[in-house]
Amino acid sequence: MASWQEIEKEVPEFARRVLAAMGTGKHKTMATLRKDGSPRISGTELEFKNDEVWLGSMLGAMKARDLKRDPRVAVHSPSVDPDADDPSSWPGEAKLSGLAVEITDPEVIKAFGGPPGNFHLFRLDVREIAYTHVEGDLLIIESWAEGRGLREIRRK
Repeated sequence: MASWQEIEKEVPEFARRVLAAMGTGKHKTMATLRKDGSPRISGTELEFKNDEVWLGSMLGAMKARDLKRDPRVAVHSPSVDPDADDPSSWPGEAKLSGLAVEITDPEVIKAFGGPPGNFHLFRLDVREIAYTHVEGDLLIIESWAEGRGLREIRRK
């Protein structure tokens, strides 16, 4: 499992593009697994801080319960529609997936500086990343996976 710092060292330009896509808005979409194994989609905020990727949740929220039971998670960047006249100006979309590790150490939680009161804090151990964008008349899909590295697919 990779920290954000490790990803930035391995594929710095790719990491920069993913970070920019994730930064196009505050609210992301997160997929978790319910108790019965079916998917749950939730809104979430994601922070890239102290060389890691962090997720927070209100205490007792269903998404937090999902992650405590099954840590597999995927997060999608905010979606911005491409300009029909200039698709290359589209900032693209990014997806991260991996395992959410709940942080319970009060000192780490305090240092994180989360919202007042009790909340769940998770660090994302990244397993896969995808970044999709447009260059000219090409759709470019870049993907990174731990142990595999970076790949690129170009489609017309």
